[in-house]
Parts: sequence; structure tokens; C-alpha cells
Amino acid sequence: MFKAFSASMAAALLAGMTGTAIAQAAAPAPQAPAQASTPDPNEVVCERQEILGSRLAKRKVCHTRAEWADLKLQDRQDLERAQTRRGMKGE
Repeated sequence: MFKAFSASMAAALLAGMTGTAIAQAAAPAPQAPAQASTPDPNEVVCERQEILGSRLAKRKVCHTRAEWADLKLQDRQDLERAQTRRGMKGE
């Protein structure tokens, strides 16, 4: 196996390939399953969030992927609303 690998490296160097092209040619590309490209929106995903005011305490928060996407959208809309209202009078 080592002789085959070194022979392919020598052939690649003689052909004028760069280091990244050699690595790509030597390692076969793994094939990902088709379902991995579209995650299930009903899958429950948990993450650990820091509690404000504490350096050590964390809590576990679980939501579905759809709920996480909705929370992210709401946070973005709130931020944009606060930034646009900052310049208005009386606010």
C-alpha cells in the first residue's frame, strides 16, 4: 500500500499538481446520505445556555428545529426594530 501511495504521489508531482490537488486525488471523497441535507423540523435539539449574572451556571434548553428557527427569526426582527426606532423622536 505504501508503494502504491508513494507511486501515486510521484506521478502527481511529475504531472505538476499542487499539494491540495494531491491530497484530493489521494483521498476518496466520502458520500453523505441524501437525508442529511434536509434535517427534520420536528427533531428536538437541546443546547446549554449560560445564565446571566453567573459565570458557571448553565441551563439546558430544548426545542424542535422549527421552534429554534422561529425564535431566531423573532430575535432578528426585535433587533432590527430596536435599531430602526433608535433614531426616531419620542422613542
